[in-house]
Amino acid sequence: MSDPNGQKDNPEKSAQDAEPVVSKPYIMPDDPEEGSAEALAKEAAEARDKMLRTLAEMENLRKRTAREVADARSYGITGFARDVLDIADNLQRALDAVPAEARDAADPGLKALIEGVELTERSLLNTLEKNGVKKFDPSGEKFDPNFQQAMYEVPDPSVPSGTVVQVVQAGYMIGDRILRPALVGVSKGGAKTAATE
Repeated sequence: MSDPNGQKDNPEKSAQDAEPVVSKPYIMPDDPEEGSAEALAKEAAEARDKMLRTLAEMENLRKRTAREVADARSYGITGFARDVLDIADNLQRALDAVPAEARDAADPGLKALIEGVELTERSLLNTLEKNGVKKFDPSGEKFDPNFQQAMYEVPDPSVPSGTVVQVVQAGYMIGDRILRPALVGVSKGGAKTAATE
């Protein structure tokens, strides 16, 4: 290429003609010459404080993560267990539908069927228990709204008021949490239960 004067561009010449770049001395913001020893000590204390706070946050995060992993192991099957409880309820209903007199007088085929349903129910409950799900039956206990849901009241003066007298549906726990409250009938009209109970 040529310039307007008719001369060819010479890259070496243009580099030589350019002004030299003069670098300015860079001063660090925390240059000891610019600050005092007090400022450096303050900055070191702030850095140490930030480091200690970060270490504390990391330790808290580690503990929280470990706790969440343990909860996931213990309570990860909650949704599945709730679905399986319907099967356990249906097996119990099937057994409750056959009166004791009919069981005793049943032919061997029907007895074998009833025993098979009982065995299946026991096996299901054992499997649930291996996985941390336990069935509870609060019959005769003082009503506790944390673990039971009252469906109705039963007038019974022979039992202290507020006592579970009938269990409509058994409750289940998973670990130390309630999976499903027990559906119960509670006594009404008897003597009050002692406050110490």
